[in-house]
Amino acid sequence: MTEIVWTTPAISDLHALREYIARDSEYYADGVVADIFDAVDRLALFPKFGRRVPEIDDDSVREVLVGNYRIMYDISGSVVRVLTVLHMSRQFKDPR
Repeated sequence: MTEIVWTTPAISDLHALREYIARDSEYYADGVVADIFDAVDRLALFPKFGRRVPEIDDDSVREVLVGNYRIMYDISGSVVRVLTVLHMSRQFKDPR
């Protein structure tokens, strides 16, 4: 099974996302965060499940989409590193 590692920026993104959504609904914020964790947990079994990030020409950098969020990660051997959690409306910046 593949090991999942959350980077510090990805953890910060997730905290900020939860705080922002929780301003309107704690319940919805918890649901979105749970959905993101579920999607990332599936990568332990299927690391190449996500699509290639269109803005990056590198097959090892991939993303899964959860609602309006892009969860970008890279694959190195048997490790998946979650790089960022980004709302689709935000301007893309290479997370590496």
